Amino acid sequence: MTTPLSRATFRTSVTPGGTFAVAVHRPSFRVANLREHEAIRPLGHTADGDPCDNRRNYPADDIPVEAGKPIYEIANAFPFRGATFIDSGWADARAKDPAAICLPPTPACSLRKALTSLPTCTTFSSLLPGLPMPLLYSLAATSTDPEELVALAEFCCRLEHAPDGRPTGLRYRRDDRERLRADITDFELFETVANNPCLPDPWKEVMVLRPGVQGDSPIVGEWKSDGSHVLEYLRANSYIAGGHYASNMAPDAVRYRTADLSEEDMQGLRHLYYQRVYAALAQRLGIELPRRRTLQPEELENLRLRILGHPELPAEHGTTLWGWNFGYDFSASGYRLHASHQMIHQQYALVPETVGSPDGETTLPAFACGDLVADTVARYREHHGRDFFGDYLAALRNNVRTDGGSGPHKLVVWEDENVLLFVPKAQTSQWELQLMVMADTDQCPVGNILEADVQVRASLDRGILTAQHIYAGLGARMVTSIELPKRFSLMNGQRLLYSFLPKLPWSMGAFSEAQLRFICGHYPEDFAEACRCKINLKDNSES
Repeated sequence: MTTPLSRATFRTSVTPGGTFAVAVHRPSFRVANLREHEAIRPLGHTADGDPCDNRRNYPADDIPVEAGKPIYEIANAFPFRGATFIDSGWADARAKDPAAICLPPTPACSLRKALTSLPTCTTFSSLLPGLPMPLLYSLAATSTDPEELVALAEFCCRLEHAPDGRPTGLRYRRDDRERLRADITDFELFETVANNPCLPDPWKEVMVLRPGVQGDSPIVGEWKSDGSHVLEYLRANSYIAGGHYASNMAPDAVRYRTADLSEEDMQGLRHLYYQRVYAALAQRLGIELPRRRTLQPEELENLRLRILGHPELPAEHGTTLWGWNFGYDFSASGYRLHASHQMIHQQYALVPETVGSPDGETTLPAFACGDLVADTVARYREHHGRDFFGDYLAALRNNVRTDGGSGPHKLVVWEDENVLLFVPKAQTSQWELQLMVMADTDQCPVGNILEADVQVRASLDRGILTAQHIYAGLGARMVTSIELPKRFSLMNGQRLLYSFLPKLPWSMGAFSEAQLRFICGHYPEDFAEACRCKINLKDNSES
């Protein structure tokens, strides 16, 4: 019998007994398979001519995940710095040889020597083996020449081709554990060139976009319309305890730029998120679900209402985790600068209410970033006796220009009857935007997607799309987006909030940001005006 600890607003791993409180997730769960169709396709062949296909990505039934790898959760000693999660799969491998935890030395690099060793008359493709890797990385990341990128793609992996020269798949080989793996000579070069938008789509598809080419993750959901197509992948044993899901644009709906993202695309990406959260909660509550098909919007809403009306809902069902890293970049010095894939994809999961300690004697509150907002709401009420979000909304409406001048003073960029897109007065990233739900339920403000009805969810989707289109208009190529939700069990006045955090070439984060001192080179009111201008330009171009 475990002893539950209270969910205090003061979270730290330091205990009065002079020990560290550590929690461990040992996930075991069952995933409802809501995918209706299969699209089994060849991926390539081995050197012996054996075919490889993607049938392992299309399971016929629900997926049981038993005894997932432990994930250790440790609250930071300082509550404002969140929590650390240790993936035991990675950590156990490094524990065998701690001295091996290091970065490789920088290899020698000389373009002069490389050029002097090359023949005087040669083709571009024949130059590649002699060029320094930093130069190849730079070309792969920044080239806008499709033919040059095709040559780089052919150089870094073994591709199979049709008679007309178009790629049809990858060559496969077995690794030291007899697993089939694509025959890639330089993985970082492979990923960098495959994530360059200027690489022709047929090469993108066979290298990274075709289901199955990046691994065995089952496809457990799908959303398709005349103009869009989104697939949902399950990462069962992921670094997020309990696994997570990813909604990816399908290979017949290639979107490498947020400027190309349509309302249908966003509806599909988000529908799969709402559907998975509601389905997972329904399974826990014993509510019957359809199988092997996508829920229609009215079915999704009916399921949401059934969950809300269930008497056991507030008990132990935690909160949501949603995030989106858009944009990929890789530096010549060997540092990945953002994300792992530029193709539009969003990731999500459920976070439990509590988690046990390794010895099983106690339970600890599981961390989610929305908890920090809940702490603020609670402390504000204790200090001022007032509702934080009520005052926050009033401050946004009543904003006075920071420098006291006569220029733009509004922080609000876009709004409808349910949500507000605005520039926070204090930005934690240059060009940060936030999206807040203004709508209320009959009982409380909308604080999570379970409390969001059809209209509010549609407004959220439009608001997220609007923010991304603004960034596309401003030229931002790397944007991290996160959700800060209220826990399902709380009734604290917390409102659902999203934060959009671009990475700018001159502001990637350094010691100031590590100290939580965020340096900004513009007034928030002027950035809000720049965003409104981008909306107006887009509206005028479409009218």
